[in-house]
Amino acid sequence: MIDRYLGRGDMFILEAAGVKGVCVVTDEGGGAFEIKNIAVAPGEQGKGYGKKLVRHILHLYKDRGTVMYVGTGDSPLTLPFYEACGFEKSHQIDNFFIDNYAEPIFEAGRQLRHMIVLKKNL
Repeated sequence: MIDRYLGRGDMFILEAAGVKGVCVVTDEGGGAFEIKNIAVAPGEQGKGYGKKLVRHILHLYKDRGTVMYVGTGDSPLTLPFYEACGFEKSHQIDNFFIDNYAEPIFEAGRQLRHMIVLKKNL
């Protein structure tokens, strides 16, 4: 999946005595950007690094566009995180994880099927 959009995106790495988090932001056109594949190192989760990374990205892109999107699974682990960062639900892409990944993806004990797309005005 990453190969599909890395060439049209900017990669960000959060470092603080080692890599804490990474993500890619893509230009979706028309003033819209999307955060893709944000990840925080397993031993560093819950320490605020993900929120700092998202805040930094929103600050960097605030004068470049009008909206930032992020897509995630319908998971109790990720939806509250993005909502705490100020994102609101926009729409759903049915069967995204079923159609785009060869192996099932499980999070918080359940299989991810649909992508929930959230947005935040810049």
